[in-house]
Amino acid sequence: IGSDCKSSGDMARRDRNVAMSRVFLIIPVIAFNIVFFVFPLSLVILMSVRDTKFADAMPGTALALSDWKGEALPSEEIYGILVMDLREATRSRILPGAAQRLNYELPGFNSLLINTGRKAETLSPPYRESVIAFDARWANLDYWRVAASASSSYTTYFLLASLDLKRQPDGEIERAPDDKRVYIATLGRTLWISVAVTLLCLLLGYPMAFLISVSTSNIRTFLIGCVMVPFWMSLLVRTSAWVVLLQKNGLVNDSLQWLGITDEPLPLIFNRSGVYVAMSHILLPFMILPIYSVMQGIKKDQLRAAASLGARPTAAFLSVYLPQTLPGVAAGALLVFIMSIGFYVTPALVGSGSDQMLSYLIAQFTTQNANWGMASSLALLLMLTVVVAFVVVERLTGARKSSVA
Repeated sequence: IGSDCKSSGDMARRDRNVAMSRVFLIIPVIAFNIVFFVFPLSLVILMSVRDTKFADAMPGTALALSDWKGEALPSEEIYGILVMDLREATRSRILPGAAQRLNYELPGFNSLLINTGRKAETLSPPYRESVIAFDARWANLDYWRVAASASSSYTTYFLLASLDLKRQPDGEIERAPDDKRVYIATLGRTLWISVAVTLLCLLLGYPMAFLISVSTSNIRTFLIGCVMVPFWMSLLVRTSAWVVLLQKNGLVNDSLQWLGITDEPLPLIFNRSGVYVAMSHILLPFMILPIYSVMQGIKKDQLRAAASLGARPTAAFLSVYLPQTLPGVAAGALLVFIMSIGFYVTPALVGSGSDQMLSYLIAQFTTQNANWGMASSLALLLMLTVVVAFVVVERLTGARKSSVA
């Protein structure tokens, strides 16, 4: 009995050691995902709804307006706090950030706040009368309502703006003016380009994957090498190569004119066609490899068996071979779509102003405007689009698997 207890204790100890070793193996993966995925994603979500520029620059005014009802002009006390905050923010040189934040929601607020800040040292009691005498806009409830909404550390402004919506000073949500509705149109253009590139890659990649799968060993190695060669060059180099090839006096136009196909250079670059060509070339390997990996596992004698049963080659391919390759098609299409939806460099170099995608606006807000809230909201919109696409593909492939079962 004693030996049995000892052996069972040793086995339990070994099981615990194995379990602990597995945990230690998983910890680096979990840490990697937290640092490089969960934390950046959480930061993007937070920055899309958080903005403290006004509260940081004018804390007294922000606190006073948190209890203001917005039905009548603020009291003399709040006007006095406003003047004190303006004086301090002007001396500290942090007022422009708050002014820019307010100007997002109500154009004209930037000049109002900056000019009043410069004049704040000369304003004297009664502050309400002196501030309104300096600029009558301080007697407009809309400006105070916008300031009150910006007093909170959290805002829906950026999320609404990314959907071409705007909250009016009275709280009503309306569509942005026609000349400012750019984000949904840009998202639609991004989706259109991404879907078009995905279809082009599928039309080119499927036959190529099939050719690789049915080739002999030596030819298969050569063709896979050709597919893998683009991975050895950077994205910028490949895009720049297409600029050289497609330009007015590039190799493509010179060859077409030399062959007599065209009499003058064709507009192949700085337009949508150039974007399609360059992006399809860059993303084509990501379509070929998943499809080829599935085709490689399909037994080649299935088509011969279908032919022996009387099926024509086309019918055998469509009813026997093609359905088995659909998981690879779905994986490749999803991979190409997800990668193309975030493209920035290629459309910027080979496309025109009307061919820029949503990532271009994100880069513009981060590098030129330093508007991190808007950049984060657009990035969140792009991420949600990718999630929806993933769910749709998952549902379609799942429905197909269940129907086959």
